[in-house]
Amino acid sequence: MADVQMLKSKFNEWFGESAEPVRAFLAPGRVNLIGEHTDYNGGYVFPGALTFGTTMLIRRRPDDQLSFASTNFPLRQQISIRDIEFRKEHEWINYPKGVIRELQQRGVTVHGYDILYHGEIPNGSGLSSSASIEVVTAYGIQAMEGVSAIDKVQAALLSQKAENEFMGVQCGIMDQFAVAMGKENHAILLMCDTLEYEHVPFESGAYKLVIGNTNKKRGLVDSAYNERRAQCEQAVQDLQAAFPELKLLGQLTLEQFNEHAHLIQSGIVRKRAKHVVEEIDRVKQAVQVLRAGDLAAFGKLMNGSHESLRDLYEVTGAELDAMVEAAWQVPGVLGARMTGAGFGGCTVSLVHEDSVERFIDKVGKEYTEKTGLVADFYVCQIGDGVKEIKI
Repeated sequence: MADVQMLKSKFNEWFGESAEPVRAFLAPGRVNLIGEHTDYNGGYVFPGALTFGTTMLIRRRPDDQLSFASTNFPLRQQISIRDIEFRKEHEWINYPKGVIRELQQRGVTVHGYDILYHGEIPNGSGLSSSASIEVVTAYGIQAMEGVSAIDKVQAALLSQKAENEFMGVQCGIMDQFAVAMGKENHAILLMCDTLEYEHVPFESGAYKLVIGNTNKKRGLVDSAYNERRAQCEQAVQDLQAAFPELKLLGQLTLEQFNEHAHLIQSGIVRKRAKHVVEEIDRVKQAVQVLRAGDLAAFGKLMNGSHESLRDLYEVTGAELDAMVEAAWQVPGVLGARMTGAGFGGCTVSLVHEDSVERFIDKVGKEYTEKTGLVADFYVCQIGDGVKEIKI
């Protein structure tokens, strides 16, 4: 977690001293443990909040100005609370602006504030830096405005809406939900369509979650994402010959799919649908084996997820495959897979604490040999969702 005292010094250096109190809030990043490309197909995801993310320091101003600064980006900006419009030149500041406009539209009075953000999530890593900045803004400003009993689910939903409508990014709800609703040592079994959720204990004992950042720029994600969504919709259309009411692949059991997969005309579309239905089944199995305390079985499901994303859904790419394949060779690793949209971003591995140093050394070297890129690694725990932190 960030050094809040150091951030407060930076805050006062940039914004000046004031009698008004400075408060601090933290929204974590998130990692999806299993259940990839299932969210928009009406299936389950299984994310956990991380113990690092975006820290926001905030202090009331005497005027109607919002003054934004970040330790991560050089751009600083001051705007009126009555002038909240998307401006391309405002770069990262558009994320909190979108949330503030959404709060205003929901009837929350927003006063003038000095706001400093400090992010510990690498941009473009697939660990949800944008959701983290959105949710910390939604929660922190409501707290500053005296909203009693802040509804974290609503904070997640309004953050998602801001990203969809203000930023123009058609993300699902998983990232914001995990960031808002995380619980220490628990993953979240979430049905993205209905927002039914359950906190499932993630007791990893002597095993650590190690996130590997490929540092591969994710150039193909948007076009491939749209193509995969269209292919899943095509699969649903073909399967409606047997299931006229079918709207989403997630509504099928694995048995129903296997019995009727031949109705899907295209071989490629059939592969995409097979991944989705089997991946949803893997999430259900993952919850069962974790409840039984069987980490080894959970690791095997992680491996199966990666193989399916590589062979059936085809969203891994050379870099993610190189990192995961290197991870599979290290003794003490129960499982490893890509996490996030794919074509770069991160892997997540379940590694025995005695093997973590060897894992980082061996996987890092092998990954650089194969790709020419240098990876970053983070040893993680599952932490709480958005909260106020004491200064």
